[in-house]
Amino acid sequence: MENHSCQALVITCIDFRFQEYINKWISENLPPGSFDRVAFSGCVKNFDAIMEQIKISKRLHDIKEVILINHEDCGGYGQEGTHEKQSHDLIEATDKIKTEFPDLQVQTFYLHLDGTFEKL
Repeated sequence: MENHSCQALVITCIDFRFQEYINKWISENLPPGSFDRVAFSGCVKNFDAIMEQIKISKRLHDIKEVILINHEDCGGYGQEGTHEKQSHDLIEATDKIKTEFPDLQVQTFYLHLDGTFEKL
């Protein structure tokens, strides 16, 4: 069977306003064809859905890294989507991922409306 491995799984929110920024970041930081990509409203807000995708990507494509990108003014979070809440959720998600998959690297970012990526 052919080796279907890739470097990373990139998980973002679905929000169209941020796709250009995310695409640019990916093109500057990951080689073409080296990542899986999924999007959920609120990104890590629905952690169970996120973890299911991580398990699948790890099993099928032997990923080495998970990249989580939440963003400012997230409708998926609604009024509770403060920077503090989303930062907390990203850190908590990292801990849960590392508990289940200690070999995976995890990068987390908070993407601002102006396209600035804040590494957490």
